[in-house]
Amino acid sequence: ELQVVTILLVLLICGVGIAGNVMVVLVVLRAKHMVTPTNCYLVSLAVADLIYLGINISAWSITAFTVERYIAICHAIKAQLLCTVARAKRIISSLWLFTSLYCLMWFFLVDTTQVTFSDGAQVSCGYRVSRSLYMPIYFLDFAVFYVIPLGLATVLYGLIARILFMSPLPTTPQHSCLGSTHQGGSLKFSCRGNKGALSSRKQVTKMLAVVVVLFALLWMPYRTLVVVNSFMDPPYLNIWFLLFCRMCIYLNSAINPIIYNLMSQKFRAAFRKLCKCEEKSAENPVPYTAPVYYSVMKDYSHDSSD
Repeated sequence: ELQVVTILLVLLICGVGIAGNVMVVLVVLRAKHMVTPTNCYLVSLAVADLIYLGINISAWSITAFTVERYIAICHAIKAQLLCTVARAKRIISSLWLFTSLYCLMWFFLVDTTQVTFSDGAQVSCGYRVSRSLYMPIYFLDFAVFYVIPLGLATVLYGLIARILFMSPLPTTPQHSCLGSTHQGGSLKFSCRGNKGALSSRKQVTKMLAVVVVLFALLWMPYRTLVVVNSFMDPPYLNIWFLLFCRMCIYLNSAINPIIYNLMSQKFRAAFRKLCKCEEKSAENPVPYTAPVYYSVMKDYSHDSSD
């Protein structure tokens, strides 16, 4: 039963995940209007999910696009210098280098063991040294690649929500094209023409927040199991619960492209175009323009909004 369920679920989840993440990478690389700082981080996340590096690269890719959204929305003037594609690429390269070097230690911490039976041999992966010595490493992983990124994301999304959702637009502006104002470096929309930009920013922020929440929930069973087993002897290794933890990890790698398709009109249109489901006449989408101040327009051009 375990083998049948595992094979079916892995084929389904991994098949959807591979197809979806490949599409994310392709649509961003092939379309110029899709190359934004936020989308660069989403490509990094997609590549990590494709090769199943999982929580390490994924956690800090999520942190990176959360910081980028915070700067773009709450410090719009600084965003002109900080929220650029070139800077995003440098940050992504640094994250991949750091995580790759960090993960190298596992080549020296685990080993394979072989047990020979009369009808064959069994090879398994196990600890190279005493199991008790791995506890600090597991807690370091838990802190660096789960607690810290999610804690930071929670704080930053709270600050973003204060700007986007708790600063209502004036109902009757005297001038429909006065642009927007900056108060304390944050972005305050005061122009009727900016309502579309505000709505787009809200939509992309909701989409990224959903990605963060799903990451937290789907990695929680495995992370909880690792922490609990660090104290238990013998460890809790129920085979069905282990399968559940593994499927949650695979599902996290597969679900993000589905979220983009459901919550982003821009990604949805790009996916359709990639699948040849859209007419060629719609190949060059008309970019949104609004008569706003230059500083706000430049910041808006970095958005990956709809």
